[in-house]
This record gives sequence, structure tokens and C-alpha cells, in this order.
Amino acid sequence: MASATATGKAERRRLRPSKVRWLPGSKLGRLILALNLLGLMILVVGALVLNEYRQGLVNARIDSLSAQGELIADIINRAATVGEPEPEMDAALATEIMQTFKSPETQRARLFDADGRLVADTDLVADRVEWKVLPPARAREEEGVRLDIIPHKPEPSAADAQKALSAEVEQALKGRRWSGMRRGPDGDRVVSVSIPIRHVQAVLGVITLEASDVDEIIAGERLALIPFILIAIGVTLASSILLNSLIAQPVNRLARAADSVRLSRARAISLPDLARRDDEIGGLTRSLEDMTHALSERMDAIEAFAADVAHEIRNPLTSMRSAVETLDLITDPAARDRLLGILKNDVQRLDRLVTDISNASRLDAELSRDQPKMIDLGRLVADITSLYQATAKSGDVRVRLEIAPGVEPIRVLGREGPLGQIFRNLIDNARSFSPPGDEVTVALGRGQGRVVATVSDNGPGIPSENLETVFERFYTSRPKGAAFGGNSGLGLSIARQIAEAHGGSLQAQNRLDAEGRVGGAIFILTLPEPTL
Repeated sequence: MASATATGKAERRRLRPSKVRWLPGSKLGRLILALNLLGLMILVVGALVLNEYRQGLVNARIDSLSAQGELIADIINRAATVGEPEPEMDAALATEIMQTFKSPETQRARLFDADGRLVADTDLVADRVEWKVLPPARAREEEGVRLDIIPHKPEPSAADAQKALSAEVEQALKGRRWSGMRRGPDGDRVVSVSIPIRHVQAVLGVITLEASDVDEIIAGERLALIPFILIAIGVTLASSILLNSLIAQPVNRLARAADSVRLSRARAISLPDLARRDDEIGGLTRSLEDMTHALSERMDAIEAFAADVAHEIRNPLTSMRSAVETLDLITDPAARDRLLGILKNDVQRLDRLVTDISNASRLDAELSRDQPKMIDLGRLVADITSLYQATAKSGDVRVRLEIAPGVEPIRVLGREGPLGQIFRNLIDNARSFSPPGDEVTVALGRGQGRVVATVSDNGPGIPSENLETVFERFYTSRPKGAAFGGNSGLGLSIARQIAEAHGGSLQAQNRLDAEGRVGGAIFILTLPEPTL
């Protein structure tokens, strides 16, 4: 077979045991997965860390405000409560107590009485003024036109903020402490705690503490998240560039090389730098190189075969043309009979040549189409030899079968048609070299775990320098006196190709007699014995 060596190498590469990997799947698949997950994990880890940090800050602020509120509520309960058995909160005294507490600029405390009315406010006491940066001025024609990609949610109004605060105070007046986040009048988020002021079971008022630096905390967190985002973007870009260089560019090179082969500018793909890679791209490159080299070898073989066929067909055609042109010029009956004999022999030779060429051209298709199966080789050879024995005429070369005792049945894994063709070609070749009335022996046996078949004759043998060349296509060198045109020179070549396609071999040797002289040729066919 033209590509048997390359195919064998490719099969051995595919049959190599794969190494255990730390992730399932292909190597490039693991690389793509790892690189993309790396950038995502950096962003996710950063978001989780900062989200927990933000939640921790909010919880810490709630705990701090709760502690302060409990302290203020306890002091007001002790110092500003009047009346028994129906106690009330002295608003003036409670306001004085509130004035004694100093709160940060980002923190605000408010005192409400039992009816939910505002009694004291630290912002009013400290004369603090709420302010914020106004948006840039726009021209009149730009009013009402927004170019924001993300739609803005309407900011809560002062009424909505007051409603949320009233609901919070109402919850506290029922004796339940409230803590959480809500929107202030300016739309900023605030952390708020409302604690009821209790005297025994009576609720005398509510102290509300709120911190308005939540947005600053969140802005700081978002600012801290920027390095993680930049790192994630950098890793993603780096992985994209790496994957482009590792996958996209090599695939493009393979595509260009394949186009070059398709357009007949090259006979085979050759990319050594990619073939050395130990990943799927390297495996694909090696497979494509093996495939194109095998195709190139097949094309070379087809071209050489076509040239040999043209040469071999031209010889009998030239002889026939000469005989036909000479036939009308000869009047001697004996000479005409000789020319007609030559024409008959050339026709037979041409018929045999065309038949063998047809068999050779169909060989690859037959071997690839038929699936190997278990074959009783002894029965197959017995059927073939019995056919020769049944059709033998007086003076023809006989065919005898020998099977070593105790070795039946002899089974092989293969294709019955091609295996039968091996024996027919070998027997026909041996008969063509044997003297009339002689005998050709076919023997079957086993040896060293292989099936061994031999076909031997008593002819002139094979010159020692031609023991290998007899298997070349159209080799027709014959000893002196042998009939010309009886062989096409393809039979032995076809037989060896079939044997090698079945994992076996076909060799030629000379038989020696007792005096050391050549006593005929013997062809030895070996086939692997299937393991049960």
C-alpha cells in the first residue's frame, strides 16, 4: 500500500495512552476555560470581598448608632421623665440633654415625643445647612434631552423621605426598635436607628440617629473595585491575545496551507513548528501532514502506475499493429498462420494485462469496503486447489494441497476475496513456470504464532538478484524458453499488497536440491493468527 507506513505512524500516535490531566477535556479546552475563569474569578472575588466589607461597615454603623441611641434614651428616661403614675417626657429638659451631645457632621440625631412630633434636632441646634453640588447648566434647547445610557430612577421627594421617617418613628413608638437604610430628603442613603424611650412599659418618645455617609462608603468601595476590574480586563485581553496566537493564527496557517495544496501549488502540508506542539493543534497539523503526504505518495503511485500501464499496453498493441500491417502482404499460408498465432498471443496478453490492471485498480477499494472477519483458511485454499484439479486437462500442471496433520482448523482474520486472490496469483505464477505435466504444491501450517502458507514449483527458480524485484509492478523477466505474454507482471505485486494489508508478508526463495542446485521457487505467505 502506498500510504501504509504513514498510516501506521498515525495509528500509533492515536493509540498512545493519554496522560492524566488536572481537568477533563482537551488541552486547549482546559486552557480556554482556565484563562476565562481566571479573569471572572478576579472580578467575583473582588466584588465579594468588597460587598462583605461594605455590609460589615453598615452593620458596624448600625451597632454604633444603636449603642449611642440606647445611651441617650436611657439618660433621657432617667433625667427628663416626670409624673407618676402616668409618666411624661419633659421636652425642654430632653432638648437640653440633646444639646449636650456632640455628633459628627455626617451624623444626625432627632427626638420625637409620644405623639410622634419632633422635639429636638441636632442639625437645627448646630445650625447646619444641607448642601450639594448642582449639575452643570444646560442651554434652554437642551432641556428635556437626556443622553444617559442607563435610565435614571426619579429621586425621592422630601415628602417621600418624611413619610419613610414617620413610618420608622411609628414602628419605634410601638415599642419596637427599628434599624436599617432609607433615603433622605436629598436622595442620599442613610443608615438609621430609631430607639423607643421607655419608662417601665410606657413609651415616652423616640430617639432617631442616622448617618449620611453611606454613599461615600459605597463610592469608596466602587473606587476600590476599579483595580480588580482593570486586572480582570487585563487578564481577559491577555488571554484573548494568547488564544488568538495559539489557536486562531495556527488554524489560519493550516487553512492557507490546505488551500495551497488544493490549488496544486504544493503536494503536501509542511508546518514543522506547529507539528512540534503537544496539543490539539499539533495533533491536527501532524494528521494533516500525514494525510497530505499519503495523498502525495498515492498520486505519485497513480502517475507511475498510469505510465507503466501505458508502456505495457503499447507493447502488445505495437506488435499487433505490425502483424496486421504485414498480414496482407504475405501469401505463404505457413507465414500467415504464424502471424495469426502472434496476433492471438498478443490478444491474450492484452486481455490478461487489462484484467490484472482492473484488479489492481480495485484492490484498495475492495480492502477498504469489506470488513475483516474470521475465515477458515484451510477450507478456502482447499476450494481453490480443488477447482484447479477439476478443470485440469491432460498435460496441464497439477495443483496439490498439503496441510500439516493436527493443525486444522487454520483460521485468520481477513477478507475472503482478497486472500483467495493471493493464492490464485501464486498458483498461476507457479504453473506458468512449471514444466508441462508437473506439479505445484500448496502447503499450510503454523509457526511462532503465525499462519504460514507456501506455494512451490519445480521450475527454473528465480535469480538471486531478483528475489525482491519480482514483486514490482510489470516485472516480466522470464527464463529462456518460457512462454511469452502469459503474465502481466502484476500478480505478485497484488499478492504482496494484499498480504501486507492483512498484517502479513510475502517472500520469495529458491528451493535447492540435494546437490545445492536451484530446484524451483517457493513463495512463503505469513499471516497473523488471531488471538481468541
